[in-house]
Amino acid sequence: MPRIQRETWVNWALLGLLLLAPMIANALGEVYYVNLATRIAIVTMAAVGLNLAIGYGGMISFGHAAFFGLGGYVAGISAFHAFDMTPVLSWPITMPGTDNLLVIWLVAMLSCAVLALVIGAISLRTSGVYFIMITLAFAQMIYYFAVSWPTYGGEDGLPIYLRNQFPGLDTNDPLTFFLICFAALVLALAITARLMQSRFGAALTMARLNETRLATAGIAPYPIRLVAFVISAVITGLAGALFADLNGFVGASMLSWHRSGEIMVIVILGGVGRLYGPLSGAMLFVLMETLLGGLTEYWLLFLGLILLFVVLFARGGVMGLLAGRARHE
Repeated sequence: MPRIQRETWVNWALLGLLLLAPMIANALGEVYYVNLATRIAIVTMAAVGLNLAIGYGGMISFGHAAFFGLGGYVAGISAFHAFDMTPVLSWPITMPGTDNLLVIWLVAMLSCAVLALVIGAISLRTSGVYFIMITLAFAQMIYYFAVSWPTYGGEDGLPIYLRNQFPGLDTNDPLTFFLICFAALVLALAITARLMQSRFGAALTMARLNETRLATAGIAPYPIRLVAFVISAVITGLAGALFADLNGFVGASMLSWHRSGEIMVIVILGGVGRLYGPLSGAMLFVLMETLLGGLTEYWLLFLGLILLFVVLFARGGVMGLLAGRARHE
């Protein structure tokens, strides 16, 4: 079977498994597994965003938790003020809280876009380890700001008493909320695929492979990378908003470097630069966390061993093992 056709079948099989498993679990009354599938869909979306930066753009960001956490805080703060019936802002304009998911997602994505524009404009003037450390530094500054912000819980975090609502749907139903998250994931995958098949994607790939050759073609690498970094942040921020609603809580842990590392591990496990790599990586990560985490508190040791094996012997990650090596590997 040709490699491309094989990879297509693997992609559809993974996506179909993610869709069918919670439906079967819901029919059997196993709500826990429906929520587990929702978690997989959300962390996959966060990894899809990071994969756009790392896998396609060569921008090794260790600060994507800033966008993940910002999306979560937008959802949490908006829900807090909607529940308390107080405005989010009273000056210079009055901005009320809302539990409308469409409004929350829009605000979360715009907030992440602005933050990514600032971080990217500064950090993309560097490269290599300097880029990694600058993105990490920005994320940690935002983390400590959240910890020291008592209005919204500080270190204790902020509970979301009532899940935010999607017009016409019951988001309190676990399967309905899963389908919303699944649809958002499919949209994120479709946008990434469309971008990488466009002239923009070709320019981004060349910026990663040989920025000098791209510049000689009359295209500046810097704005290409900056746009890709912003789009990457927007996708990860939307995942953060959904994650906060799933857990009914948002805290500073969503902004910590541990979260950035977790998302990066998922990308590496699944296969860097593979469109559906984040999905396979998220499935493996969440299942290990659930199954092994219930048996021992040292489950990260086994995760580390698997990650070591992937880095040394399976550079294409889980997708490389299932679908073969990609052309760029």
